[in-house]
Amino acid sequence: MPIVIAAAILLGFLLVAAAVVWTGSRRAAPAPAPDMRAAVDLVIELAADKLGDSVAAGTRELDVRNHAFTEQVAGVRSELERLDRVVGELRETSAQQHGSLVQNLRQVTATNATLASHTDALRQALASPKQRGQWGERMADDVLAAAGMVDGINFRRQSAIEGGTIPDFRFLLPHDLELRMDVKFPVDNYLRVLEAETDADSDRFTKAFVRDVRGRIKELSGRGYIDARDTVDCMLLFIPNEAVYAFLHDVDPELLDIALGEKVVLCSPATLFAVLAVVRQSVDQFRLERVGDEILRCLGGVNDEWGKFTDSLDKLGKQLATVTKTFEDDVNGTRRRVFDKTLGEVDRLRDAQVPEAPDLPSAGPGEAFVAKKAAGDVRPLPLSG
Repeated sequence: MPIVIAAAILLGFLLVAAAVVWTGSRRAAPAPAPDMRAAVDLVIELAADKLGDSVAAGTRELDVRNHAFTEQVAGVRSELERLDRVVGELRETSAQQHGSLVQNLRQVTATNATLASHTDALRQALASPKQRGQWGERMADDVLAAAGMVDGINFRRQSAIEGGTIPDFRFLLPHDLELRMDVKFPVDNYLRVLEAETDADSDRFTKAFVRDVRGRIKELSGRGYIDARDTVDCMLLFIPNEAVYAFLHDVDPELLDIALGEKVVLCSPATLFAVLAVVRQSVDQFRLERVGDEILRCLGGVNDEWGKFTDSLDKLGKQLATVTKTFEDDVNGTRRRVFDKTLGEVDRLRDAQVPEAPDLPSAGPGEAFVAKKAAGDVRPLPLSG
């Protein structure tokens, strides 16, 4: 485009110059010279050629730029189409995520409503001391069942001890010892802490809760649950909720030392399971050792009886040897030879020739038998037909 403009300017300049020269020459002479007109025509022709070349060059440059612009526009269009697809995909993904988020929010809302309902029901259920005690017993039962403890074998429930007090659970240990546990735990003020609307109320109920727990520990230490004659040197106080257990240790770090000083071990459901696992393992180990001792005593008795058995067996062997020797030397030897000789003599005598009997008159079988016998022939007669 600049080349076309430059060519137009050059052409205009040449035309102006030619006009000036032609006007001046016309004023100086009455008629223009032929050479001057030819020069002007040449200049006009050259300017026209130059203008045509410039226009052609400008046209080519314009085509090149137009082609480049077309390619750039095509590239921009392709990028815009790709961007449109990406935006569409993002819009679809956003819609899906929004729907999923809305669904999750609905589920969370429903879950929170259910949790709030259950929490309110639990709060109402724990409003009564009797119901709190039953709840603690139920939680303890679940932990005992998970630890494999069996009622009547590993523990006893609600049975009185000497002094008239009744522990909630009595765990049976080796050597006729027991470990006793109480599940009644004061949570009234803890529930008030949860319901407190101001920090002042929360602090006040927290202090009251700690005071209740310390009082409960002091009370249990004086109920005779620990007896050097038939119990171990501590007892258990069951806290039936992990959140209460953690809250208690958080607001009163000294409580654990105070409880141990009173020989009371605080147990949450998780720690109670660990304690009962140790108790059961110790009981099983004791039973195994006792069975092992009984097996050793039985083996000792078997050893003694084995010695007696071998002595009797040796004696019997000697007696059998004597009987065998007597049998071989006397019965199967001398006595048998004597019998054989005697029996051989009997056979020889039986087989000896007997003299023929004289002819006798015909007689019946009885007379014939008598005649034979008289002649020395005692063999049975054949039966007559």
